Amino acid sequence: MIKAVLFDMDGVLYDSMASHARAWKETMASFGVPSELEDFYLLEGRTGVSTINLLFQRTFGHEATGDELQLIYKEKSRLFEQLEYPESRPMPGAWAVLQKVRDLGLQRTIVTGSGQTSLFEKIEKHYPDVFDKALMVTAFDVQFGKPHPEPYLMGLKKLHLKPEEAIVVENAPLGVESARSAGIFTVAVNTGPLPDQILLTAGANALYPTMQALADDFETLFGM
Repeated sequence: MIKAVLFDMDGVLYDSMASHARAWKETMASFGVPSELEDFYLLEGRTGVSTINLLFQRTFGHEATGDELQLIYKEKSRLFEQLEYPESRPMPGAWAVLQKVRDLGLQRTIVTGSGQTSLFEKIEKHYPDVFDKALMVTAFDVQFGKPHPEPYLMGLKKLHLKPEEAIVVENAPLGVESARSAGIFTVAVNTGPLPDQILLTAGANALYPTMQALADDFETLFGM
C-alpha cells in the first residue's frame, strides 16, 4: 500500500540543473579545477562537500581544506543565485504530478542533496500547501549524500514509513542509486542531457521523459 511519494528537487520540481551545472563549472575553474558540464549531471545528488572533494581528488590527489570548501561553496551559491534569480523555474508537469499525489491522499516530501536556500524559499510560492518543511531532507540532515541510501532512509524515518510504502521520483543516477539502495520503488524522469540507459543502469524501476508524462500515467503505473 503506497502511502507517500518522495521527490528530489533540482531537475524534478525545478528546472534548475543547467544553472547548477554552469555555476559549478565556472566556480571550479576559478579554483584551478577543470571539469565538464556533464560531470555535474553525473554527480548530481551529492552534497556540495562531496562534489568538491571528489573533483579535488581527481585533479590534485587530495581533498579540499575546510577553508577551500567554504570559499568554493559560497562562490558556487553566489553564481547559482545570479543565474537562477529573479525567478526559479518550476519543472513543467511537476505541478500536475503533485496534484495527483495530493488528490490521492498520499504524503509527500523532498529529499535533496542541496543546501541552497534560494530554492527552498520558493517552494511554498510555486507549490503552495504541498510540502511540510519539517519533513524535508537536505544536505544539512545527513552525513552521507546520495548515492548512499541515508537521504532516502531519513525521508522514510521522518514520514514513519517502510520502504515498500513509498515511491521516489528522481532525475539523477546517483539519486536513483540512493533510493534503490534504500529499498524504494524508484521512478526516473530524464529531464537532463544524460542517456536514458544511465538511469536504467542505476536501477530505475520505471523511466519517463518528462514530469507531464509521469502525471499522465500516474494512476496506471501504480494501479490507483
